[in-house]
Amino acid sequence: MMRVLALGMVALAACTPQPVDPERAARQCEEKARAAQGPTGSISFGVNSEHGSSVGAQLGLSSDYLAGRDPMDVYNSCVYDLTGSAPIRPPVLR
Repeated sequence: MMRVLALGMVALAACTPQPVDPERAARQCEEKARAAQGPTGSISFGVNSEHGSSVGAQLGLSSDYLAGRDPMDVYNSCVYDLTGSAPIRPPVLR
């Protein structure tokens, strides 16, 4: 009986998500908060002698931006979800 209980506890511990390093969480959550600030994107133009010209565009919209969430709230809740505690520093948003 004790052996089964011990194996069950080991299996449960393996399934429990481990907290993320606070600095790593801050970096990950800063990206998420930046995306909540507004649309992201890029445009590229190129010319070469073999293929002529090329044009490309990329546009990104986060669900947090579309929902109108405050980027600071996005950052704070993201860090808490990853670490189980409040952020260790304010985000660096551009």
